[in-house]
Amino acid sequence: MIKQSTLPIYAGLIWMLLFAAMSFYWATGGRAGVKSVGGEISQKVLSGEQGIIAIVWLTGFGKLGGAIILLLMLKKWRHVKMNKILSSLTIVTGVFMLLYGLVNFITISLAGLHVLEFDLSPFALKWRLIFWEPFWMAGGVLYIMAGINVRQIKLKRD
Repeated sequence: MIKQSTLPIYAGLIWMLLFAAMSFYWATGGRAGVKSVGGEISQKVLSGEQGIIAIVWLTGFGKLGGAIILLLMLKKWRHVKMNKILSSLTIVTGVFMLLYGLVNFITISLAGLHVLEFDLSPFALKWRLIFWEPFWMAGGVLYIMAGINVRQIKLKRD
């Protein structure tokens, strides 16, 4: 049974592993969902351009790094400092992901209203607004919750 205090950590871990899996799928030649990202990135991935494929590999490994941070939060550390560092790192990462998704959601919404001009097909614009940007924001919220939970529970005990 998963403790309620670790639920955001496990949920964030699942979220990040799914996110990494998408990157690895695309990096290995998978094409489903690539057009939903839109713009030049999806065109380069679909054409198999080596530079962008290398970046997609790197983002996948970066996402695995984010999963490792969450895994480290499950360990009982003897030093309070380690819990503080992991908690702070997770909260900062979560704020970045939340803001990234929010800023993209706002700018893409403005592009949909023809206030800004973006190189996004209507298909990509729709998927960015209903999936990708909310996905980023949800991950950010999970990371923030995980960091706050660790801070409140583990640091109170120490």
